[in-house]
Amino acid sequence: MRRKLIFILILILLWSGSVCTKKQILWPTQGWNKSSPEEQNVDSALLSQLDARIKNGDYGYVDSMLVIRNGYLIFEKAYEQDYVRINEGKDKWPDQYNYYNPNWHPFYKGTKLHSLQSVTKSITSALIGVAIGKKEIQSVNQKIVDIFKDEEISNLDDRKKRLTLEDVLTMRSGIDWNESIPYTDPRNTCIQLEKSDDWFKFVINRQMSDEPGTVFEYNSGASVLLSAIIKELTGMYIDKFAEKHLFKPLGISSYYWKRTPTELPDTEGGLYLEPHDLAKIGYLYLNDGMWDGSRILPEGWVQSTVTPHVADVAPDNDNVNVAYGYQWWLIPYNEKSKEYIYACSGYGGQRLLVATKYNLIAVFNGWNIYEKPSMPLRAFFDYVLKAVNDVENN
Repeated sequence: MRRKLIFILILILLWSGSVCTKKQILWPTQGWNKSSPEEQNVDSALLSQLDARIKNGDYGYVDSMLVIRNGYLIFEKAYEQDYVRINEGKDKWPDQYNYYNPNWHPFYKGTKLHSLQSVTKSITSALIGVAIGKKEIQSVNQKIVDIFKDEEISNLDDRKKRLTLEDVLTMRSGIDWNESIPYTDPRNTCIQLEKSDDWFKFVINRQMSDEPGTVFEYNSGASVLLSAIIKELTGMYIDKFAEKHLFKPLGISSYYWKRTPTELPDTEGGLYLEPHDLAKIGYLYLNDGMWDGSRILPEGWVQSTVTPHVADVAPDNDNVNVAYGYQWWLIPYNEKSKEYIYACSGYGGQRLLVATKYNLIAVFNGWNIYEKPSMPLRAFFDYVLKAVNDVENN
């Protein structure tokens, strides 16, 4: 009898431990639960120091910052900037892609929706994963020319015929492109793309400069191809596909997605989200594509995304060598570490940072396109990560 009671007690303890473990994952579908930094083992003094530096203008025009740990929103700040005044005399072009037009940038027409710029690419990558999970897309090995077999494609040499979806996702398309010069320079291929009448044809018809899969070349036009791929293989524009299969399950009800002249949603930088909702994307990746018991991203997609398919692709402005996955940047915790911070980065200071090692997410939005210093990645290490390390190592 005694052994039986001990056995039952063990089962109860195991069951209660399982329940406690499950309760540790909080799902912010209806909104983030709040907690103090100290309750989540984070030093609030360091976060306040970063806040003070932002208020002081040390990092240019920052619009918002939020930090989430263990599923709790532990720090949030918003910073008012007078972009109407700041942009006076700079609004030379009437079109919606003008970076100096305060009706479009950084907030969408006075709402809380903030321009994500190239963070859009990372969310587009997630949607490619969703489409693969739903068997709408065969695999990342699918040939681009096979997807668009009914298109008349110019400059169709053997290299372009070998171009795969994975080559596009990893910025190794081999398509002739120059986005390394300022966006204010008309020679920038991305600016030429945005002034064209058909973005898809502008990209797909360009000449090849390299063998696909061999050379990393940051190419926003290649990301535009992902929008066309979703439309071609799912029959839905990517904004509606996202609304149904990604945004709704995560509780994201408010968004705006710019469209190109042919009505193709702009996947190189056209998505606007509120900071709280952008953080949900990070939380989805923090939890391996799962959301409240449902698998949103197919098994293995997050791992494939954050695998460094290209190493040391571009030193950060802090001289940190970063790697690249499927439209996500990968930042090592230190130069010798094989563990990475998953990062989405966009023009003007848009950052989504996911530190799985610390169960931590940070979101920064800004609009540093002027003669102002931008917030370096080092600030995240020196203040946010240090705020965790200082508590846990003492």
